[in-house]
Amino acid sequence: MLFAARSAVALYRLLDVVPVFSGDDRITRLFTLVPGSDFGVDALSAIDAVGGRSLPWDEACARTYDLVIASSPKGDLPLLRGRHVLLPHGAGYNKSIPGEGSDSASGLDPAMLVRDGAAPIALHAVAHPDQVARLAFGDVQAARRAKVIGDPTLERALASRPLRESYRASLRTGPRTLLTLVSTWGPESLLRRRPDLPARLAAHLPYDEYQLALVVHPNERSRLSTYELKEQLAPALDAGMILAGPHEEWASVLIAADALITDHGSAALYYCAVADRPVVSAHHGGTELIAGSPMHTLLRRIPRLGPAEAVEEALLAYRPGPGGEAAEAAFAYQGEALNRLRTELYAVLGLAPREFGNPLRLLPSPRPADRSPTAFDVHAEITTDGVRTARRPVGTTPAGHHLAVEYGAAGESLTRSAGLLYRRPLAPSATRPELAWSADGWARYALSSYPGCRSAAAILPSGLCLLRVRGHGDPYVVQSEPYGEADGRVAHADPAATASAVHVWLLAGGGPPPSLPVRLACHIGGRGFPVLLRPAAADEAMHLV
Repeated sequence: MLFAARSAVALYRLLDVVPVFSGDDRITRLFTLVPGSDFGVDALSAIDAVGGRSLPWDEACARTYDLVIASSPKGDLPLLRGRHVLLPHGAGYNKSIPGEGSDSASGLDPAMLVRDGAAPIALHAVAHPDQVARLAFGDVQAARRAKVIGDPTLERALASRPLRESYRASLRTGPRTLLTLVSTWGPESLLRRRPDLPARLAAHLPYDEYQLALVVHPNERSRLSTYELKEQLAPALDAGMILAGPHEEWASVLIAADALITDHGSAALYYCAVADRPVVSAHHGGTELIAGSPMHTLLRRIPRLGPAEAVEEALLAYRPGPGGEAAEAAFAYQGEALNRLRTELYAVLGLAPREFGNPLRLLPSPRPADRSPTAFDVHAEITTDGVRTARRPVGTTPAGHHLAVEYGAAGESLTRSAGLLYRRPLAPSATRPELAWSADGWARYALSSYPGCRSAAAILPSGLCLLRVRGHGDPYVVQSEPYGEADGRVAHADPAATASAVHVWLLAGGGPPPSLPVRLACHIGGRGFPVLLRPAAADEAMHLV
């Protein structure tokens, strides 16, 4: 059996269906790269990454196969000998691409589907009955070979929904809103039309309230290279944005997401099928989107994003309904696709499926951001019960009340400019050093070594924070308590954020508080985290950091 792909994105679609033959030792799974695509550069490395055996194109054409499975009819695919099966290459047929025939959706150009004596198409699997009608519009014979099986990639996402909290933990989202951007490829994509949008969102949205992620079409990665893409996105990545991997990980990130910004690419339909959460449009017209397609219908009914600074209003304007309805128009047999495909493929082979073998494999956990900001401009205001803070990565916004810098992670220039220096505890796996600071010893060292620093905070493994303020005498402990959500969950604030709030409150008072302990609130977004400020105990001051 040969899996034939022209590009990395086509290969990833095939990898989602390979498990339909799980446990069958009668099947030999081979891969080849169909030449001719501008986006094939990453496909062979993707085959190597999964440990598949790949055949050079000339050798692949010299053999005969019981089945050739592809997710695109383009290129020299008909040269491969054997019965062919075509799978959906995305969530429906929403775009038309120049050069693929007039008025035809990408992947449905009749010139690519009529074989004229070449290797026959035994099955054209589609995700929705409307797609059979689209096939019939261009080629009645192709429509007769079509069967509706659903979408195998969606099935993996639907089955993985219970892992949402695990995915968010892997991404280190915490109580933040995970806002994900999705960009298709081509001149009308989000990243081509609004290349500065990720950086503008990172500058506008407070770090403790929002986490950003970006899903980029594999074709765009192939066009640029991952290195070039990361260099272009450096301001947003430096601010902590997640760049989701092109295989599997992108779907895990969509499951974890709380809100979505999309262009006209079909990845948004997977997000909408998983749950009806806010989605807004960053598509600003063009010639690629096909009228009446599921994405066209969705984009007409959801809020449109103007300036990046208006993103909160756009998300609040979303009303439930359009997302789920668009997904229903794109995907039939939700949750049944892999078993339906398994039945059809074994029927083409003339074999009975093995009794054992599960074609469904859950999506893996996504990786956290490669980079995390280590210095923040902290904007703050005193409230009746405490302090409201908003931290943004340094350099993305005008200076705030003070600069908070993580000691040992930021450079010397930022460290010397800090109003608050904070130190995080050693990782649990770190070997205990022969020589280590006590929490208060380090705080005193920081204040003596950096004269411009007003406060030094040593975060303990327990989440408590030892805070020493210049001119205040003995150290304090900042004890942040969780915030109870209405749904029964509890949210925890970053101790560095609450240290900044107490730093602001103490400086506003002009000196040490007249009595301790003191209770105040650290307001981050819509949450007011209770904070207790008290004198540090001797064992807390001596805790190793």
